[in-house]
Amino acid sequence: MKKFLLVMVIVAVTVAYADDSKISPDLRQYPSTQKVQVVVQYAPGTQLNCSGLLGFLGCTLNSILKLGGTILGQLPLVNGVVAILDGNGIVSLSNQSNVVYISADRPLSPTLSTAAPAVNADFAWQSNYTGAGVAVALIDSGVANHADLYQGIFPISRVVYQQSFVPGNSSAADQYGHGTHIAGLIAGDGLSSTGFVYSKTFKGIAPGAKIVNLRVLDANGASTDSVVIAAIDKAISLKSTYNIRVINLSMGRAVYESYKLDPLCLAVEKAWKSGIVVVVAAGNNGRFQATNGYGTVTSPANDPYVITVGSMKTMGTPQRDDDLIASYSSKGPTLIDGIAKPDVVAPGNLLVSLEAPNSTLYNEFPGNRVPYNFYVKGGSTASSSSYFTLSGTSMAAGVVSGVVADLLQASPRLNPDQVKARLMKTAWKSFPTFSSTTDPATGVTYTDQYDLFTIGAGYVDLEAALSSTDVASGSAMSPVASYNANSGNVYLQDDSSAVWNTSGTWSNAAVWGSSQFVAGTSSTTMTGSNALWGSNALWGSNALWGSNALWGTNALWGTNALWGTNALWGTNALWGTNASAGEQ
Repeated sequence: MKKFLLVMVIVAVTVAYADDSKISPDLRQYPSTQKVQVVVQYAPGTQLNCSGLLGFLGCTLNSILKLGGTILGQLPLVNGVVAILDGNGIVSLSNQSNVVYISADRPLSPTLSTAAPAVNADFAWQSNYTGAGVAVALIDSGVANHADLYQGIFPISRVVYQQSFVPGNSSAADQYGHGTHIAGLIAGDGLSSTGFVYSKTFKGIAPGAKIVNLRVLDANGASTDSVVIAAIDKAISLKSTYNIRVINLSMGRAVYESYKLDPLCLAVEKAWKSGIVVVVAAGNNGRFQATNGYGTVTSPANDPYVITVGSMKTMGTPQRDDDLIASYSSKGPTLIDGIAKPDVVAPGNLLVSLEAPNSTLYNEFPGNRVPYNFYVKGGSTASSSSYFTLSGTSMAAGVVSGVVADLLQASPRLNPDQVKARLMKTAWKSFPTFSSTTDPATGVTYTDQYDLFTIGAGYVDLEAALSSTDVASGSAMSPVASYNANSGNVYLQDDSSAVWNTSGTWSNAAVWGSSQFVAGTSSTTMTGSNALWGSNALWGSNALWGSNALWGTNALWGTNALWGTNALWGTNALWGTNASAGEQ
């Protein structure tokens, strides 16, 4: 015990001399001698190329080696490296002037049909928009070989490129079962369920799109920041080769710092600014009772540039007017930065899509294998070898990626900001005020309010997006939500470059719906006069914005709160052990 106390005292004294602003909060908790895999970001212009004798002798990275560290690889997308250092080495490195930020190489996990009619995909198909010519980079657990991803009846795959970034595993095949399901929601053409013998056809939103398979999740559905960043970098480099216009990220992890420092967020911003629309799952933590699910959006969905997607329940019907929010769908605002998220919602609950036989999810959830009699006329109760059911914001993100592919086939000149703005403005906005669902396993009832932090700008509507001729001029960065303690209200504050920092066509009221704002206060965003409806009640001083809530010392990132060891990347990764069964 004395030895342990001595070590902890040494750490405390040592950390006092560190530049804490350069070390992520989670890293500060490690003992001085414990080795940690980290992402080190360097200042722009810092030379990280150590080739040749002269380069090696004067290499910036030598400082890591001198501190007893090991360099595992470079991350040019964020001008950084992934390395292993102990606590003392991290402290010493943080004091170097060319080091911008050091964060843990954090683990990520996936955030786990009636989807097509719910977003009016039929209109796109009837107009011959199927995502043809557009490639979606699917950064996930891999993609299994499946007939629904062929070019029609010809056994030529529309998965045009495959690469694994999983350490020690060069196979891009799907050993987890998540990526294949997402691929089907994006681009499956329903070949295995099309014909007179079938009662249902399971078709993705962009059945003509190509898939670039970049595998980052292992057989357990786990990955790390550095692996995902490397895959994003590859997607950017392949953009012109395959016409990659969309990246789908149906995964996430806890938020530890501002998006301005988070290496994962910086990577998705690079992709966005290179001309690729980035679609990210909001997360499946909406049942976090301490805040009624508010403030639970994961990274990189917390980045204001990307399209962040929440999950809706289709209620098993093709019409959308009975659809409800899934209680597990994460809500904004984001931790630390207070960004208003999600941006839109889409079907994500109990969706049937492609199966990856013998994958982890296939073996762990046999009840999710779709029986033949569910879609084959006169079929048996035996399990299909083609289709599987999953639920989560992961699935909702896949649906939106398909929507984006169709839209970009129709309007290829739209840039990412214009795509995001179009989807948000044309989103369907007719929702109930509240809805409730009771978990049959626990008896707990979850009540959701259909506010801006729950449904964003509304339910994605592909027909409306294709029919619109509005083209935004400016960025589509999601606004910041600010709490005014004097009035008890929450206000939206737009970036000065944002398209909705205007009145008329792209005003806050037009994009998010006038019902989201207190009457007469949504005319502008910069004067603090656009109070959100309900903010003086649900999000008032004693709720989300109080000193011990979103920003306080006992905030969501506490060890016993939302981001505990079994929260996002543990056994409950797909919002709980009943995740695969979905929410009724």
